[in-house]
Parts: sequence; structure tokens; C-alpha cells
Amino acid sequence: MRHGEPKTLQQAIVYFANPDNCISYLVERRWPDGVVTCPNCGSDQVTFMPKRRLWQCKARHPKAQFSIKVGTIFEDSAIGLDKWLCAMWMLANCKNGVSSWEIHRAIGVTQKSAWFMLQRLRLALQDDETGGQLSGHVEVDETYIGGKARNMHKTALARRVAQFATPRTGRNQTTGKVAVMGLLERRGEVRTMVVAGTKRQHLHGQVTKHVEAGSQVYTDALRSYNQLGEQYIHNVINHAEKYVDGQVHTNGLENFWSCLKRTIGGTYISVEPFHLFRYLDEQSFRFNNRKTNDASRFDLAVSQIVGKRLTYAEVTGKDKDARKLSH
Repeated sequence: MRHGEPKTLQQAIVYFANPDNCISYLVERRWPDGVVTCPNCGSDQVTFMPKRRLWQCKARHPKAQFSIKVGTIFEDSAIGLDKWLCAMWMLANCKNGVSSWEIHRAIGVTQKSAWFMLQRLRLALQDDETGGQLSGHVEVDETYIGGKARNMHKTALARRVAQFATPRTGRNQTTGKVAVMGLLERRGEVRTMVVAGTKRQHLHGQVTKHVEAGSQVYTDALRSYNQLGEQYIHNVINHAEKYVDGQVHTNGLENFWSCLKRTIGGTYISVEPFHLFRYLDEQSFRFNNRKTNDASRFDLAVSQIVGKRLTYAEVTGKDKDARKLSH
């Protein structure tokens, strides 16, 4: 962190109330070498216009003038950077998440705008998985996310049953819920993804994609994992008998699932299946950076805002092509 930059939420509110501080903070993260480049043509022949807080590119092309928001998750937003950055601080650092209603009350935007802001901020928290495969000791587990049938309104329950139930399974305890898979490298990072189901064809491919061959893999006794021993040193714990047998357990992932479900059930109350992967990204970001302080976690989140865009049509499911790409 640079000298004078905020280390607490209270300091962040005061610091980012100055528009020039917002711009200087983002410039240092977006262009660490100090050379500002045009997001449209890539030229470094640009001039800053302090009165308008815009840059002018000397090359002749459309949109030669650009702001710090262009090419980031903030693009085309009329909401000020002071509010955007305070909302990002809260999302990155509140252990159990922060609801759109809380953002609405805290920074003075409508609840609808706050909800859209949070979805765009979650995109910035998304891990690009550029760190390679997990290795060493890796826990693998799956869970279901969704409300309990007894708590659903009868029309909502009927809709979920019609959507998720099949002639073979009918209505069961997982009807209307979404299957989620997690992989945790002990003393390392967690990776999560929404999967189509918990059968071998849904789970095995994710393990081979994310875990280096020959690693120690720990799972429960689900039969879908039976063939992992062909590529990995496969250790199985049968939860019907016990939860820990020396180093053989999946308690690290169980802890993550507990944090995730408390966040969804306690803060967000209800999450549509279409948006669930965004909430997984949010929780994974905080979990993977749990050992850093608030300022460093926020700094990392800000460094990931470039080159990501989420439109309202996409986030509401109206842009079907963009919706496919988001997964």
C-alpha cells in the first residue's frame, strides 16, 4: 500500500470522497508502469485534461476521449467512483457478504442499482485460474445449494419441481437445488463451480482439469469418485462411520461450505441458480485471501477490474449469447 492510502472502511470513505484520489488510485493499479494507454487503440500518446478528468488520445478515431472507467467493470455507469469503491471495499471485506439493501442504505443509491453494482463487482472478484493446477493434498467435495422445500411457497415449489425433477427421480430432498463442486488445496486456494449433477460424468472431469495427476486426493464415499485412483492417490473417508481418519478428511471444504451457506442463507436469503456462480466467485475470493488485511484484499480486487464488462441485459438473462459466455 502507498503512504496515505486507506486501511479501514472509515478511511476509505474519506479518501475516496475526493474524485482526484479515486482516479490516482485506479491509475496506479491499472497502469503500474505509469504509462496511460488509450483503451480503444492502445496508444500511449494521450493527454490528461484535469478540469474534465478525462484523457485525450492524439490518434484520430471514435471515442478518442476516455475516462478511467472505460474498459473496466465501471464502464457506462453514471454512479460516482466514490460510491463504487466504497461498495467494493464492503464486498471484498465483509466476511458474510453484503446485501444490495445494505449497499442501498449505505451509499445512497436505489436497491436496483445496488444489486447491479454488486453483480459487476463480483465479476471483478472472479478468479481467472491462471495459477495452474492444484497439487499436493487436495480435498474434493460436492454440495447442494437451495432453499428447503417446506419453506417454499407452493407455487414456487411447483415451479422448481417442474424445472428440476425427472421421471426417474421425481421429487426428492435435492429437488430445486443446484449442485456445486469444490476443490481445496490444503493450505492453498479453493476452486468452486456449478455442475450439472453429482454423477461421475459431472465430477470426474473437473478433478482431472483442476488437479495435477499423482496428487493426494481426499473425498467422501460417493461412488462417483471411485475411478480417481487411476490418476491420483485416492483417500476415502466414509462419513457414515467417521469424519476424520488421521489426514483423511474433507473438513477444509466442509468449513468452506458452511461459510458459503451462512452467507447465502443469512445475508442474501435467496439466490437464483442463474446467478449462483457469481456468489461462489465472491466467497472463493474472500476465502483465498483470508490471511491478508482489508486494504490488501481491496487492492487485489481493484487490480482485477480491467477488461471485464457486465451489461444489465446479460445480468438479467436477456442477452442469451452473453449469458452463455459468462459460464
